[in-house]
Amino acid sequence: MERMLHEAVDAGRRVLDKGSVATYIPELAKADPNALAVAFCGVDGARASSGDTGTRITIQSISKVASLGLALSLLGEDLVFSRVGVEPSADPFNSIMRLEMRAPHRPQNPLINSGAILILSLLPFSDSSERLEAVLEIIRKMTGNPGLRVNESVAVSERDTSDRNRSLGYFLRSMGTMEGNVENILDSYFRQCAIECTVEDLAVMGATLAAGGSNPLTGEKVLPEKATVIIRALMTTCGLYDGSGDFAVRVGFPAKSGVGGGITGSIPGRAGLAVVGPALDPKGNSIGGVRVLEHLSGSMSLRVL
Repeated sequence: MERMLHEAVDAGRRVLDKGSVATYIPELAKADPNALAVAFCGVDGARASSGDTGTRITIQSISKVASLGLALSLLGEDLVFSRVGVEPSADPFNSIMRLEMRAPHRPQNPLINSGAILILSLLPFSDSSERLEAVLEIIRKMTGNPGLRVNESVAVSERDTSDRNRSLGYFLRSMGTMEGNVENILDSYFRQCAIECTVEDLAVMGATLAAGGSNPLTGEKVLPEKATVIIRALMTTCGLYDGSGDFAVRVGFPAKSGVGGGITGSIPGRAGLAVVGPALDPKGNSIGGVRVLEHLSGSMSLRVL
């Protein structure tokens, strides 16, 4: 296992010079573009890793999997999907064009920015801190790491440079699609995305989804099994934004990426597999990480699609 992981990291390193770190959030621009790591966590709790495993990133859009799981658990799928769609988007993750052009004016899926912001607005919490704490707690349970915290420097950096997300939030409210205090909801969103984690945390998170919502390290039932089935389906069709189709063809299992450089993969009934590599491709996905997962999908026969 460790030999296969090591070989995959070597393959991923060969394309790192073709990517670049996210710069539109100033704190993310400080990441090391040469860092690359991979971690495996089986549904039986077996673990292995390789590469720059000490690298810490902020979870960014991978957190959307957790907030969606929380919403499905608390509110049920009928209510959630009456407010947000389940269709893939051919547009970038922060696009406003499709949201405005298509009626009803609701996000196409919960894993793009507008959808994730709307999901947070549905949660039964009026206070930003209370809402954030609920999402943080479910991420702690999914990763089995009670020490996860928000990187406040990144959260502030996101808050101060997020005019596009504010536009999305206020547009949703202007159309009656979203209710509540936009700035309050966005504060939760910025801090949710700034939760700091490692590649091992992300692998356990993927394994929890693969195991039907039970964390394989702690044994705790974190999410209902039906919620994990829905989440994995959306990861397959929408998890890498407008790169999701290419990833499905090249790699072939459910995954969710974030612009911090993380990708969490979930192979149903088998394992979680995660990568961290801050150098991104033009669509905002870890360029080395995708290559690592493509390599492992072949060498370990991980395809489910």
